[in-house]
Amino acid sequence: MDMNTIEAVVPTTDPAEWRDGDAWLAGGTVLFSYGSLAFGPRPLRRLLDLGTAGWTPVTVSDDGIDLAATCTVAELYRLPESTEAAGLLWPGLDLVRPCCDSFVASFKVWNTSTVGGNLCTSLPAGPMISLCAGLDGVATILGPGGASRTVPVADFVTGDMKNCLAPSELLRSIHLPASALASRVAFRRLSLSNLGRSGVLLIGRLDGGTSLVLTVTAATKRPVQLRFDGLPEQDQLAAALDDGIPQELYHDDIHGLPAWRRDMTYRLAEEIRAELAAPEGATGLQASGDFWPPRALPPLAGRDALSKGA
Repeated sequence: MDMNTIEAVVPTTDPAEWRDGDAWLAGGTVLFSYGSLAFGPRPLRRLLDLGTAGWTPVTVSDDGIDLAATCTVAELYRLPESTEAAGLLWPGLDLVRPCCDSFVASFKVWNTSTVGGNLCTSLPAGPMISLCAGLDGVATILGPGGASRTVPVADFVTGDMKNCLAPSELLRSIHLPASALASRVAFRRLSLSNLGRSGVLLIGRLDGGTSLVLTVTAATKRPVQLRFDGLPEQDQLAAALDDGIPQELYHDDIHGLPAWRRDMTYRLAEEIRAELAAPEGATGLQASGDFWPPRALPPLAGRDALSKGA
């Protein structure tokens, strides 16, 4: 919470207001944690506050879903059971809650942290990056003088805490196309500890019932997306991972060594391939994900016995 160099908080959504020493402020869960030196050796002087932007958090249309950069995790989590989503035959909505759960955060964070903030922080384990990249999301970016450009979310993040935003540019929204939302999907995630930060997070999508789109996040410093004209065989999938992810692209930190992340990427990718190759709703498929779908806790007596014997 070391923000003692801030001289002003300016309510604005205009990139023309930006100057050296500024930072855009949305939820602030990361910005306030990192402090005044969040973005380099020079301390921040002003915060450009998006809190009064008034952007509609979630907009659903026949074309897909538009998420404002200021949409909170809590607002996004409510989407699958909202009236706006009622009756929509979009299997991609099944990814929303497991990706939100991948924050492994308290309700206080969920009600403050934003979708756009997660993308702009650009951590490898950012679950909103996983969700939006996995559904072919497209980011709209505002610049000074009314400038605007779009970038696929899969290309928005360029490395660990690095992205394509130029100084002063502002992430406005993310569009999730109906074509991706209408596809059958599969989700896998692993971490080294119970309720730990994602070490590997993969999303698979079966476009048109035949074409596999595999998005690898958390294991890599930036999202990696592999596309296949059909469903590959196991060896074809492994070969594509070999070619698509060089060893140096695997992330290395306390949440997982590169060798482990690589091995688990291959393992979860094969699970996704097998799941999407099987008839929808097939039972008996192996799923090594660590918390999704939710599993029932063991009986209370068993938990007591375990704690007493520890």
